[in-house]
Parts: sequence; C-alpha cells; structure tokens
Amino acid sequence: MSSASAEQREHGRLRTVASDAAHALAFLTILPLRVGDPGPRGLSGAAAWFPLVGALVGALAGATRDLGADAFGPLTASVLAVLVLVVVTGALHLDGLADTADALGARGGGAERRLAVMRDPTTGVFGVLALLAWALLLTSALASLSDRDALLALIVAGLTSRWAVLFHAAAEQPARQDGLGAAFRVAPAALGAATTTAVLLAPFVCGIGPGLVDGWVALAAGLASAVAATLYARRLLGGRTGDTLGATVALAEVAVVLTLLALWHS
Repeated sequence: MSSASAEQREHGRLRTVASDAAHALAFLTILPLRVGDPGPRGLSGAAAWFPLVGALVGALAGATRDLGADAFGPLTASVLAVLVLVVVTGALHLDGLADTADALGARGGGAERRLAVMRDPTTGVFGVLALLAWALLLTSALASLSDRDALLALIVAGLTSRWAVLFHAAAEQPARQDGLGAAFRVAPAALGAATTTAVLLAPFVCGIGPGLVDGWVALAAGLASAVAATLYARRLLGGRTGDTLGATVALAEVAVVLTLLALWHS
C-alpha cells in the first residue's frame, strides 16, 4: 500500500469521525451546525458521541447552577439550570416523555391505540403530570446539592442518560416501520465506544467530588432507567419509538441526579 493511499484512508477516517461528532451535536442540541446527509450510516456512528455531547449539555446546565447560585440562591439557580437543559436540547427528550406518559394513560385498543395517542400533537393529563414531575424532582434535587456537587451531578446525568438511551435502542425492536424509532439504529462499534466513554468518565467526574464508586452507581441508575423503558415499550407498545427514546433520556437524567443526591447526603 502506497503512502498516498494510507494518507487518504486516514483522512477518510478522520472525516468520518468529525462527521459523526457533528451529527451527534446537531441531533442532540439546537446548535446551528451545518451538517450534510449522514447517508446509510444515519445516526448509527454518531451514537458513539452521545455520552460526550450529554456531558457537554450537563456542564452548561451545571455552570448555570454554579454561577447563578451567588446571585439568586440555589433554588432559582436550579430552575435556571433546568431551563438550560430544556432550551439547549430543544425539549427533544421532554416531548418524548410527555407522549410516552400519555400512552400509558390510554384506555382500550391495546398497542395500536397507545401508538396513536403518542402521535397526537396535543399533550394530555398524563403527559403534563410527567413533565411537572420531571421538572420538580430535578429542580428540588439540584437545589439540595452544593454548587460543585450540582455541577458534577448534571455532567454525570447528561452523559449517563445519553448512554442509557443507546441500550434502549439496541435492546428493543421498532414498534413501527417509520419514524425515529425505526431509523435510529446503534452500530455495535458505536455502542462499545459510548460504553467505554461512560464507564471511564462517570467515575472520573464523581471522583472529583465525593467518591469514585458513586459514578458506577450512577451508571447503574441510568441503565435501570433504560431497562424500565425497554420493558414498558415491549409490553405496552410492541417495541421502541422515538418517544420512548426521548423518555429514556429524561428518566435517566432524574434517576441519576436523585441517586447522587441520596449518596452524597447519606
């Protein structure tokens, strides 16, 4: 193999890596990145970057909580941090949480009825309650943490929740043949890379604060959220959808922050 061919192959790999990272950022945030069509790879390769993008989102929210605490106090700063999570992600995951909760409250008709409810653009009572519970639990938990611990908890929650959703996607088949639930397929290599990132980074971040082992516990909480979402989707919907993917992220965020609050206040 000539040196020119080797350079071209290396250049091609670097372009693929950069493209995957850009697509992960563009998909998970509202950053105005100009990314082209990912082609047959879709988001499968970009999934490897999900935990790092989640950590970045969590860091932005955590910095808001940290910087705002001196000026407004921990409660108001925690509300602002939650708003940053919503705005930076374009409420992508919360829409899925609300629709998934509404499907849970659907009466009669089985899986087809629940899937139809999830496609309804209006938000029902169950959806509103789920959104309120998410916001109140997250805000109150962050307000109970110190500035530094709130920052660390949000970083870990961001990376763990975006890792957990990959397990949900890999563990369950799509409930229908269209939509994000069917289009989002996680490549084994991307899942392995994302898992390596989460397993290394979560304990490292927690090690800056109260303890290294807490990162492993946080990962377990995120994984438990993915398992719960998968069992729900399998039993009541017949498979995953784009909404259950979003709900997994939202549930894991709350589960991780609450878990770390319990650990760090024990």
